[in-house]
Amino acid sequence: MKLSNLNNNLVAAGILAAGLLSLGLSLRSGIIAFKDRDRTVEVKGLAEREVKANKVTWPLMYKELGNDPSQMYELLEQKNKKVISFLKAGGITDEEISVNPPTITDRQADNYGNDIMTYRYKASSVITVTSNDVDKVRKLIRRQTELMKQGIAIVSEEYSSNTTPSYDFTGLNDIKPSMVEEATKNARATAEKFAEDSHCSLGSLRAASQGQFSIEDRDANTPYIKNVRVVTTVKYGLD
Repeated sequence: MKLSNLNNNLVAAGILAAGLLSLGLSLRSGIIAFKDRDRTVEVKGLAEREVKANKVTWPLMYKELGNDPSQMYELLEQKNKKVISFLKAGGITDEEISVNPPTITDRQADNYGNDIMTYRYKASSVITVTSNDVDKVRKLIRRQTELMKQGIAIVSEEYSSNTTPSYDFTGLNDIKPSMVEEATKNARATAEKFAEDSHCSLGSLRAASQGQFSIEDRDANTPYIKNVRVVTTVKYGLD
């Protein structure tokens, strides 16, 4: 082999080796940089608050049995007046009272067993109170047994929304900003603790998302007290 060819081969081999070395260093640097970018921590922050309901809907339902629909309607009208008088005496205004048209059912039409009935018709009437003064309405709810002394038995079915009071909180927009701020602070505190335990420092915020707000009764005995809850999720870099 000629000396010039040998020298050329050596030069080419040297260039190839240098190229491979450079490529290897670049790949290693890229991998390290990728791992550094991947050093993150994702945490959740919770904020909870108890609030008082600021709206109440109270349906007052009562029923009648009879055989003469016209007499039953007249009786319902008389009882409606008594119920409305009771409500107004307790401070309820006309704007807070809604009277639904009475309904009547022919029980004989649904009597597939041909049972003998003492009363053929069943009628019902509903007067609904809707108010932002929850305390005022709750006082009247506790006094509704007074209507029984006037011959009016208010129907109350535990699992029926048509016969039980419902309470709502409509001020969510007023407390949203402060609750989100609180949840985010709690999330950052958790992230800082994680970074400290991992012997590194907390870096910049990479991503954040806000969960849905939930409003639920505090418990079955106090449906007029609501528990508002929100969870935020944030991701930080670790240095």
